[in-house]
Amino acid sequence: MSKRIVVAAVDLGAESGRVILGRFNGERLEIEVAHRFPNRPLRLVGTLQWNTTQLFADILDGLRKAKEMAPEVVSAGIDTWGCDFGILDGDGRLLGIPVHYRDKRTEGLIEEVTARIPRIDIFAQSGIAFWPFNSLYQLRALALQGSPLLREGKTLLFTPDLLHYWLCGAKVSERSIASTSQCLGVGEDIWLADLLESLGIPSGIMPPVVPSGTVLGELLPDIAAEIGLSGMKVITPAAHDTGAAVAATPLSSPQAVYLSSGTWSLLGVESDVPTPTEDALNTGFTNEKGVGKTYRFLQNIMGLWLVQSSRAAWAREGKTYEYSELAALAESGKPFQAWINPNDLCFYAPDNMVAAVREFCVETGQPAPQSVPDVMRCLLESLAFTYRASVDRIEALKGINVPCLHIIGGGSQNRVLNQWTANALGRPVVTGPVEGTAMGNLLVQLMALGEINNLAEVRQAVRRSCALETCEPQDTTAWQEAYERYLQVTQQVVV
Repeated sequence: MSKRIVVAAVDLGAESGRVILGRFNGERLEIEVAHRFPNRPLRLVGTLQWNTTQLFADILDGLRKAKEMAPEVVSAGIDTWGCDFGILDGDGRLLGIPVHYRDKRTEGLIEEVTARIPRIDIFAQSGIAFWPFNSLYQLRALALQGSPLLREGKTLLFTPDLLHYWLCGAKVSERSIASTSQCLGVGEDIWLADLLESLGIPSGIMPPVVPSGTVLGELLPDIAAEIGLSGMKVITPAAHDTGAAVAATPLSSPQAVYLSSGTWSLLGVESDVPTPTEDALNTGFTNEKGVGKTYRFLQNIMGLWLVQSSRAAWAREGKTYEYSELAALAESGKPFQAWINPNDLCFYAPDNMVAAVREFCVETGQPAPQSVPDVMRCLLESLAFTYRASVDRIEALKGINVPCLHIIGGGSQNRVLNQWTANALGRPVVTGPVEGTAMGNLLVQLMALGEINNLAEVRQAVRRSCALETCEPQDTTAWQEAYERYLQVTQQVVV
């Protein structure tokens, strides 16, 4: 058994961030949170933006605390959400404030771009599904505005790449985060220069692409002096949080599917080859790149965002609920009464999520849920059935038989949704680890340091390090009948 080694993961989400220590003894990984901090976007002059410099200050505070807890920490790496970016000038200074992916600047731009270039052409080149937050449309918005960022900018860095740059000075983009942009080729890691230039986006600002698990360098001297960590390496993990989470999914077979469950639900299968076909495009799949030249063939589903936003709507009415309370209330709601399509864009950023749910139900000829239990029942059943539809599509598009679903991330703690998902699938659901993203981040760093040899050993370490739970399907006949009605009501196409 090797000597204990300590590494640090910075995991940034849309609402909060954490610095987490990982202690590895050659077999098991123990994790401990060193620092938590909020992530509070800012609305400035009508634009929703990230307070990126404050996030960096919080990261430094977290690394300082990590060093106090474990002076022997040898490396750190950052993972975040995808698509957002900052642009540097020729002197390496940040131009402007990075904009939030939920800002409205990209409204209508998918239609504008695809009127010029057919969807299938963009998908065949990039392999990435069409979402308004994709970097391609954010950059197109800048081009249409005649933004000085594109005129004066020299290097674009996605959020984790930018934070890594501030730590160690490396101006590169990690493979998994770069692929979410819809600007990178689906095959080789080459930027789609012709596509970018045709949309008025200077391709020269795109940085070199490096694999997950690349040692970027050591902390810059001033940063090292500030936090007292001279010589600590900066390693880019799978810098996209889903890429990190999938790396840590203890898949029971090559045909098992995963669900990274949080604000977004990312449901898919790991593959050695992409599937940028017209059928994949038409059913909303994407081909994101992962650790070790893998692909995440998945659907991006508006997951627990539905619950988070509904909770916020009730809070504005003076009704406050814990997430565990809402899950319990869902069980007392009327079963199989009304459903939504979670991926309808009316749920992307509504002023009031509960009102949007009721409006969708009325427009589709269903009774609008009124009580909190009925709204929650509608949301969680809809998610379970959407997961079933996604699994059915994967089986058809990939030609496989899916034996089970693995749920990882914070959403794996929602036992009600886990059980209903097993019921809807008619297959076992295995849950854990809860800290999938952080564990993936830490373990990919350990690969880079030579402590772990490959992705299979990463997953073996996860199995040794955490307890997994299995939900067996129940009452499958009733759920199957309801699923067939769900597809009709929401007009979802399986294949």
